[in-house]
Amino acid sequence: MAPSIASAKLTLSYPLYAADFDPSNSDFLIVGGGGGEGRSGVGNKITLIDTSRKHEISEVADIDLSRNEDSVTSLAVTQSSDTSAIVFAGINSSEAEQQAGRNEHLRCFMLGYPPRKGSNNDAKDEKGAESSVTEVNMGALGKVSLFNVSTESKKETYQRVLRLSPVNKETGSRLGAIATGLAPAGEVVIFDATRDCPTQEDVRQRVQLGKGEEAADIDVIESKEGAYLVAYCTDYEVYVCKLSSTTQKTDTEPRFIHGTPHPDVFSSGKKRPTFRSLRFLTPSLLLLLQNQPNRSGAELLLLEVPDNADIGTVVLRKVLHRSIKSGSALATALLPASKSMQDVQHVIAIAGQDISITILTLYHSPTRKPSSSLKFGSYATLHNVHPLQMTALSFSTFVLPTKNSYSIPHYLKLASTSMSSTVIVHSLPLNTHPQTSRLQGLPARFILQQPASGDIAQMSLSVILSIIVVALGAFLLQAWTEIRGGTPEYLGAKGWLSQRLQDYVALPYMFDDVHVETPVLPSNMPDVEEMRSRIPSVEDVQDTIIEDVSAVVERAASLTDTVAETLSLRSLLSLRDKHSSQHHTTTSGNEDKRDDEEDDDHDEDEETTDTTPPFNLPSKAILVRDSGHSLSTELRDDMSSVGDAGKPWEELTNEQKALWKTRLIEAGEWSLDQGETVLKGVFFGQIGGLVGGVVEGMMGGS
Repeated sequence: MAPSIASAKLTLSYPLYAADFDPSNSDFLIVGGGGGEGRSGVGNKITLIDTSRKHEISEVADIDLSRNEDSVTSLAVTQSSDTSAIVFAGINSSEAEQQAGRNEHLRCFMLGYPPRKGSNNDAKDEKGAESSVTEVNMGALGKVSLFNVSTESKKETYQRVLRLSPVNKETGSRLGAIATGLAPAGEVVIFDATRDCPTQEDVRQRVQLGKGEEAADIDVIESKEGAYLVAYCTDYEVYVCKLSSTTQKTDTEPRFIHGTPHPDVFSSGKKRPTFRSLRFLTPSLLLLLQNQPNRSGAELLLLEVPDNADIGTVVLRKVLHRSIKSGSALATALLPASKSMQDVQHVIAIAGQDISITILTLYHSPTRKPSSSLKFGSYATLHNVHPLQMTALSFSTFVLPTKNSYSIPHYLKLASTSMSSTVIVHSLPLNTHPQTSRLQGLPARFILQQPASGDIAQMSLSVILSIIVVALGAFLLQAWTEIRGGTPEYLGAKGWLSQRLQDYVALPYMFDDVHVETPVLPSNMPDVEEMRSRIPSVEDVQDTIIEDVSAVVERAASLTDTVAETLSLRSLLSLRDKHSSQHHTTTSGNEDKRDDEEDDDHDEDEETTDTTPPFNLPSKAILVRDSGHSLSTELRDDMSSVGDAGKPWEELTNEQKALWKTRLIEAGEWSLDQGETVLKGVFFGQIGGLVGGVVEGMMGGS
């Protein structure tokens, strides 16, 4: 979330079309505009504005321009000092002079600054402000025509764009560029801007555009000492010129580096996106503002400018918010680092047709390739900034403060103008990076927004996804084990299946048939008073604990046999068949060669390697009894221990076998498809008082 942004508003008496901060002093802003030629009541002016306060801006002085000439269409501060500034402005001559072939469109003005106020005069002082206006020296320095004279009968050419290279404090050299508007064939003029007012001798290069073409925007940057790059864009193409400050004239042709491709012949729309504005971020990075056809949106393109003759490469794109149907202005500012190889932050402002300002940040690392170190960051969106359409945006130039002033709040100012005669200055708060540098006094850079930590965000996302995957896996495992009878039903997973699927894959809880005796603790407790009188000693408590632990260990050791002795007949028959099949597989190949003694030895060996129950099942006798309402199955130590309690299946009569079959089927302990063979060797007791008793007596009586 962006911090609170302070703003101040001033309404002047004329519509505004251009604005620029003093590059050496961000407390002063120069704006210009007017009603044009022949419009009574609305004059043409250039105004000096004091922006030293965050919440209040004030008019210091202004220059009244002729109402017989055009209004100010472009403006830039070329030189400044503590007492004054020199401003270049684009102002057309009167229509009469233009028709006569004279259009001195580039004007030069001197704006004197008021004396600096002390800290004790920081409060509002209307009387003092008025007196300072009268003491300011304002005036024109000269005017010149740098464009070629138009040969058309109707001359409407004006100076649409004016841009200057950033100030080089060591050499003081600056390069300027201007471009025409409403010309039959556009023209770009590049000139030396170190003089107070340039002349024809200062023209460094002229670029003639094709018929009907105009430069939508221009920008100039110093690539290295003594060399400059000038970029301009038409509606569909971007060009770059390379010049040297030591050479008066150059014949180097502009180099095409990027263009908007033509639409496909089969596509429904035949219009192409158009370039609205451009700005150099570095000599190798060029930012483009592009509007989509039919006011359907706007987009930022970051173009990598090659040193050789290759075409530029778009390394980053940013589609602006859908509420911005088209962009009308673009401004950028550099927040420099204290060391040359440190990362820097660029601040970008875009004015939309919806009267909003979108503020973005862009980090650039000089030590890495652009494609791997660049990323747009959203800072803030300012809505309904002006009553009418915005005409210009301008950032102040931020200069690194001294270490002693790190603790003082610092701001980057953004000025915007409108046709509604309003100018608004937003003060964007800056922070030191890293944060500890302000306290430790270390070299630092100021940034508008802390860079986002991509590693932390990626790690957090990975942890969250891992937790979700583990939780989902545990949930599915629990559901599957419930369906297969491995655990009691906590989720009710069986109910999620259709009856057909339940019959196919679902199993009952496999431990329902296992009945383990659990000791029941006595519920009667001794009286409280009696307990107090019989508090045992520490030695007695230790002995009791040892005895209890020993009992638990003994009980756990006998648990296996207890479980085995309470298994159902079906389970015991299954275990016996499994044991018999394993034994048969192992010995079937050698039955004719081995005697009974060898078979016994083989059985002993098999017991050591086979997976068998925790008791010797072949030596046990299985006894089945019927109490009349349920069946019970017992394991006796051997066949002799059964005694008169039952008879083996082979000795039962056909009537007894029929009764037992019916009873076993009802109890679910045996089915017809298993056959009688599995019942051989099993002892059966009385069945409902008939087997071995009543039925036998009846048979004997007959």
